[in-house]
Amino acid sequence: MDSMMELHARADFSGEAPSPDARAVADWVVASGDNRGLPFLIVDKVGARLFLFEPRGRVRAAAPVLLGLARGDDSPPGIGDRKLSSITPAERITPAGRFVAARGTNLAGRDILWIDYAAAISLHRATDVKPGLTTRDRLARLKSDAMPDRRISHGCVNVSEAFYDGFIRPTFAGTDGIVYILPETRSVREEFHMPVAGPAPRGAAAARGA
Repeated sequence: MDSMMELHARADFSGEAPSPDARAVADWVVASGDNRGLPFLIVDKVGARLFLFEPRGRVRAAAPVLLGLARGDDSPPGIGDRKLSSITPAERITPAGRFVAARGTNLAGRDILWIDYAAAISLHRATDVKPGLTTRDRLARLKSDAMPDRRISHGCVNVSEAFYDGFIRPTFAGTDGIVYILPETRSVREEFHMPVAGPAPRGAAAARGA
């Protein structure tokens, strides 16, 4: 009986309007249990939008995001060991994939959500001080409906301060989580090893293990 329930389980977007890829990945995560009972995020790079889910697959909140300037799905080798000033525009990529995320701090002592520590990719407030655009510019871009305006970061995922403090901090207080960043140069089935038809068996898709 439980296996039949899992087979037909779907994510609850609670009135949000996800892209077909975001819906497919969320449904697969819930049906397969790939998030291993942890809260999870889906970052839709094409739509520049983030969906935050409770462990059982009900969306808790959604928000626009700022993403890496360059189009691509793989972080350049060794990017996390370099100074921001040395990273060229073509290297400013938000990588796609499945990541185990945890709270931490940046060099300025601000709390952030680490997505890929080795590549220095995190989710943080758009108001955190970074080289390049001013805080006002970043917040204006978050409100823009033009997708090119949302591609401006060095690779990190930026959200509003209100969203970070109201949802990210409490959700990941004392727990890790799983972040799924959807690809833009590959298919989601290729990226997450999803089956061609139907949900994956429980635990079968730990592409980057928790």
